[in-house]
Amino acid sequence: MRLMYTFAIGFYNLLIHIASINNEKARLWVRGRKNVFDELFLQCKSSDKYIWVHCASLGEFEQARAFIELLKQKKPEFKIVLTFFSPSGYEVRKNYPSADIITYLPIDTPKNAKRFLSIVHPQYIFFIKYEYWFNYINHAYKQHIPFYVVSAIFRKNQRFFKFYGFWFRKELKKITYFFTQNEESKKLLNSINISQCGVYGDTRFDTVSTLQAVKYPIIDSFCENNRIMLAGSSWLEDEKLLFDYIKNNTYKWIIVPHEINETHLQQIKYLYKNLGCVFYSEVSPETDFSDVKILIVNIIGILRNIYHYAEVAYIGGGFGKGIHNVLEAATFSKPIIFGPNYRKFKEACDLIAINAAFPVKDENELSAIFTKLNQDKDLLFKASNTASNYVLSQIGASRKILSAVFSEKPDTNS
Repeated sequence: MRLMYTFAIGFYNLLIHIASINNEKARLWVRGRKNVFDELFLQCKSSDKYIWVHCASLGEFEQARAFIELLKQKKPEFKIVLTFFSPSGYEVRKNYPSADIITYLPIDTPKNAKRFLSIVHPQYIFFIKYEYWFNYINHAYKQHIPFYVVSAIFRKNQRFFKFYGFWFRKELKKITYFFTQNEESKKLLNSINISQCGVYGDTRFDTVSTLQAVKYPIIDSFCENNRIMLAGSSWLEDEKLLFDYIKNNTYKWIIVPHEINETHLQQIKYLYKNLGCVFYSEVSPETDFSDVKILIVNIIGILRNIYHYAEVAYIGGGFGKGIHNVLEAATFSKPIIFGPNYRKFKEACDLIAINAAFPVKDENELSAIFTKLNQDKDLLFKASNTASNYVLSQIGASRKILSAVFSEKPDTNS
């Protein structure tokens, strides 16, 4: 079975190389791995002690940020090697100051896994959330390197819990400990005879709880004396959904698309062309925004710090594969609205249950909840406070996990 798995990895690698001819993201994926081992060989010293942290992409990194920074604080004698699978993580965070070495993860073959572990010689390994590379896991197991999964989450439709998942279940048992986000994940692991697990919470809460409101002169000028709504991580389906409400109401809107490629930006520009729409990169604090209703933020990296400008936040993705991060908006005490594809996100379900978030399935429901929040000040106030209190009630996972790893044996009954 390992041979079949490795063959599938090799086939995937081939497809990415073919895609790189015409796809920029695939090109970055290939180019970024070209000299990984040479660079690691130069950067890693045999006399240094290393901890390896792996994040699939940017979302997992943001989930792990507070964990990594606390790890650096508690264990300064170790150097941290941070790896990414996806360009969307590496290209944005390749200069992250709390990691000593940042690189792409070499493709998961037995040869690469053995070579990577030989060069980096980590004393501890932490994978974030749910990416599993079984050759790396196997070689770490053979070398008796403690291997932990942080903020692990499982769902019953995953291959580990299917009738054909015997080999994958066997490989999971090689992991030292799973720090799960919730009781359901722990029960699923227990159902396949994995006992080295406990519920420790979600490290994302630790990350978002440290967010600070940042003032941006352009946004200050745009918002001046106006009521503001914000759509974060939006896709075209979200932007179409919002069109009628934006058109028929006086509020100004900040829209931060999930993807800011030229095609998507031109689609937004065409959609909102008659509503007064400008791009962030094309204006200045001195711009006259009196006739501008929509500010499209077409730069990367500021969404998490600008939710404070809005009264209500709409989070995109709910009409596609799934909603994006709702916790950043909740941290800034914002009631949250999103589309119907939210059920696999525990925090979204929790926020709905406490009336701090509101799912919608069409324009009518969207208009109804926006109108209700804007007219009912008590509802707006209660939803706002409830959202931020929810975040505050969930912090502390990073500290508990690191205490368990470095101070005491994890409790399998957690």
